[in-house]
Amino acid sequence: MQNAVLLKTELPLPLFILGKVRDTYDMGKYILIVVTDRISAFDIVLPCGIPHKGKVLNQISAFWFDKTKDILGNHVVCVVNDAAILNDYLSKDKQVKFPEYLSGRSMLVKKAQRLPIECVVRGYISGSAWSEYSKHSTVSGIKMPAGLLESQKLESPIFTPTTKADQGHDLPMTMPEVEAMVGKSLANEIRDASINIYNNAVEYAKTRGFIIADTKFEFGIDNGRLIIIDEMLTPDSSRFWEADMYKAGQSQDSYDKQIVRDWLNKSGWNKEPPAPVLPDDVIAKTAQRYIEAYEKLTGRKFN
Repeated sequence: MQNAVLLKTELPLPLFILGKVRDTYDMGKYILIVVTDRISAFDIVLPCGIPHKGKVLNQISAFWFDKTKDILGNHVVCVVNDAAILNDYLSKDKQVKFPEYLSGRSMLVKKAQRLPIECVVRGYISGSAWSEYSKHSTVSGIKMPAGLLESQKLESPIFTPTTKADQGHDLPMTMPEVEAMVGKSLANEIRDASINIYNNAVEYAKTRGFIIADTKFEFGIDNGRLIIIDEMLTPDSSRFWEADMYKAGQSQDSYDKQIVRDWLNKSGWNKEPPAPVLPDDVIAKTAQRYIEAYEKLTGRKFN
């Protein structure tokens, strides 16, 4: 149950960064981001992919970038719906034949200065936050009220940043650590932008029957101003729950990688490389969940 595209991309362009899921290429003034069908869990890339996943992630990000552009600028130059358009951004002597698989799963973006911080916002207590709270009554070291239930909505969203690791595990950061890295003013701007965008996305998601339990953003600096980069409010970076199925006090059925995480947890894997290959039924169910997330969030049919 594996699609030919895209565990690995090879383009006639200089490779910029090889990420866990995204391959980025240098196009001179801009960067080309190609979203592959690779999937990572517990910060490790699995040896198998999820069919259509790259296109779903790219198109969900494009949807949110457009929807939130008046709240905060972003890095998008163009969403690549036709691979041939990329040559419009190259000089004539550097033009190449781009593979058609780029269509729908890539976007051309600005060369922003990336800030090495995963900006996590949590509106509900779930996943690793619930695990930590159950043991220590904290989330990312922040003391939380007593008596919270699993998946309970928090009184207000909390900002729980982590390091941004291209390889290995991201590590929790405190606000003083973020301030030491980027300065107090920018740290506050990042925190406020993260919570503001999350709150706006939550209000929209309600109209589509979704709860966004938590999400993570990445930011960069472009011409001295803060912009949002990378991906945005996708099933890889967020937990989406169906509002009419939600019940505090238990785990929720998520439109994200939870199917994969659950299988890996039961498999006995020690969460160190190499990761095991997923069974075909887990791959198929995960692919369908990604497509359902796109269609329900955007109101558009996935192509």
